[in-house]
Amino acid sequence: MGGFFYDDQKAIRSGVDRDGFVYRGDPQTPGFENIRIPGAALGIGFMLSDGTTAWGDAVSVQYSGTAGRDPLFDPVIIEELVRQVIAPRIVGRAAPDLIGNTEAVMAYVDGARLPIAVEYGVSQALLRAAAIARNLTMAEVICADFGLTLPCLPIPLFAQSGDDRYLNVDKMILKSVDILPHGLINSREKFGRAGEVFLEYARWVAARTQEIGRPGYRPVLHFDFYGWIGIEIGQEPSDIARYIARIAEAVPGFELNVECPADYGSLDAQLDAYADIVEQVDQLCPSVRIVADEYCNTLSDVERFCDARAAHIIQIKTPDVGNLLDTVRAIRYAKSADIGAYSGGSCAETDLSARACVHVAVASAASMMLAKPGMGVDEGIAIVGNEQSRLLATIRSRQQSELAE
Repeated sequence: MGGFFYDDQKAIRSGVDRDGFVYRGDPQTPGFENIRIPGAALGIGFMLSDGTTAWGDAVSVQYSGTAGRDPLFDPVIIEELVRQVIAPRIVGRAAPDLIGNTEAVMAYVDGARLPIAVEYGVSQALLRAAAIARNLTMAEVICADFGLTLPCLPIPLFAQSGDDRYLNVDKMILKSVDILPHGLINSREKFGRAGEVFLEYARWVAARTQEIGRPGYRPVLHFDFYGWIGIEIGQEPSDIARYIARIAEAVPGFELNVECPADYGSLDAQLDAYADIVEQVDQLCPSVRIVADEYCNTLSDVERFCDARAAHIIQIKTPDVGNLLDTVRAIRYAKSADIGAYSGGSCAETDLSARACVHVAVASAASMMLAKPGMGVDEGIAIVGNEQSRLLATIRSRQQSELAE
């Protein structure tokens, strides 16, 4: 089971009615039988010669089938492909050889790339298998194979509120989360026809951090708009930039991340418009950072956004990138371009995939990483935060032991 649900974004954007936790209306994205369905995952285990099993979870993102992403995840189809294609490729290979195994297993089938969910789950299992065989953490394996310096510092955590956009903010503040609240600004009800509803929410979040947060606490404020600035204000980059400047004025003294202010319908259109938005935001409010998400899916997409300077921060959404080694490459590429590398993902993932992503983000020195899965705040912070703490403590202890010797 995934940590949340799969949602038909197209249907939700069209304004369907909400009834409790379900949406009423007809789905509009292929593969969806209902607008909201439980998230599904497929566990893929590789058994090593000593009987140890290395697991990975094939899973997709909440808004599957949109913005250039793969269709809705179907565990039955994925399992059949894994048994018929992946198993023959991996059985008998040496577990320590992470890069060689990954290249062999990820080879195209009849000229076509494997489903992204397969890449994602299989690469987790291969990374764990290499770590087990080499008696290292997954992060240490990545550092060794990519020639990276072993990490010693934690990556800032970003928590997402889900629809409980007030109570969950209090949880984040009490736990001193580095970056908050996401806000799930995915409807006219939350944004308002002229954006005033959102501005009031942003003011409340900023004030609340100072009211109940520890002394000196000032998190980065990060809001995901799912394109609603463009929907309501208009798609003209100058109009969007001016509205973003209003947000900055509403929360003075806070660093501000603005994710997916508009959706232009294609990768090329997104690149052109976002580069314009970034340039104008730099002039109007240089403390604000535009975060790319939609149409920035694969490693090549990330590279194109970086090359076009079409964002200040790139969300490297791990289930959309697929192969975890490509996530390492994407993070390193963004950082080399002096663009923020946000190791993201989805609330619909599993605890296992989230833990693997911690090792990738920490080893690659990402700028920030998502506390996932789920939308309840506590579980994501605990799973990702505790995995990071354990990882860094393990590396620190190993280094101290080596120095003592």
